[in-house]
Amino acid sequence: MQRRTLLTLGLVSGTALALAGAGAAVWTPGWRDGRLSEPARALFAGVARAVLDGVLPQDAAVQAVALKAHLDRLDTLIAGLPPATRAELSDLLALLGTAPGRWALAGLGSAWSEASTADLQAALQAMRVSGSAVRRQVYQALRDLSNGAWFADAGTWTVLGYPGPYRL
Repeated sequence: MQRRTLLTLGLVSGTALALAGAGAAVWTPGWRDGRLSEPARALFAGVARAVLDGVLPQDAAVQAVALKAHLDRLDTLIAGLPPATRAELSDLLALLGTAPGRWALAGLGSAWSEASTADLQAALQAMRVSGSAVRRQVYQALRDLSNGAWFADAGTWTVLGYPGPYRL
């Protein structure tokens, strides 16, 4: 392969990926009308199952209710972010909501809602220790948002041994 052919192939491939990512963000934004989109909710439910394993209720019905409340708190948390940060997060969630984006950034072949907890944990761990600063930042954002929304509820503080704020 000649150098010119390789450079052309790289340029065309990069352009195609950029257009596909931008198209996915336009068609299914991660944040829409003051709420997480359905694909973004599935993503954060998967992240919560992985990050909060052992903290989430074991009963499936109770866990479903807890995850719904968690996702509602995430809506509130994200709504409080600056508009530019919400826009960047929306683009990230849109990209992670697509199969190519999920595979490229998280290394996860299955959909967020279909992956096992072990697969989700392995994907997040790979992101955490990745040599790519972008993958590490994505991991930190997903983990921090998920944990922030979960532990914002006073009902979850007992797991940490936190008695709550002192009454003045």
